[in-house]
Amino acid sequence: MAATPQHPGPVSPPVSADTAYVGSDGTDLELYREKFRRRLPDSLGELRGPAEGVVEPPATVVWSGLRVFDLANERQRMSLYRTVLAEGMRDDLSALLNRDILVRSWPTLRTLVSTTVRGVWEDRFPELRALADVPPAEPPARRRRTHQGPAAA
Repeated sequence: MAATPQHPGPVSPPVSADTAYVGSDGTDLELYREKFRRRLPDSLGELRGPAEGVVEPPATVVWSGLRVFDLANERQRMSLYRTVLAEGMRDDLSALLNRDILVRSWPTLRTLVSTTVRGVWEDRFPELRALADVPPAEPPARRRRTHQGPAAA
């Protein structure tokens, strides 16, 4: 019987970024992990990105959606860091990430990135692994947008 809206075909389990690369012998996953390992800095001290202000990453890191991030805005800062950790090359990591912000944010950031990204960072940097048991911060409350046009006055 062909799949129809009334009789959908078999449902496949969801595929995460990590499980998409698992081969029968695990070599695909290891190659995927190596892709991220090669990007890592030698030390967290190399992460000398801005600690404040507005950041506009290159299009090779952020190619759609929000392109400018205000580091004072926690949601934007976390979004930037999550994207840079997943998409940035070694030079991007050093230029866009700040060591102090990364360490302070790691308990939350580690829940926002793939298990592969989290694993390679925590394997290389014991100070991040030590933060694995620290509970993530509560997400910041979303500010409601209010209409501030002439009629609101």
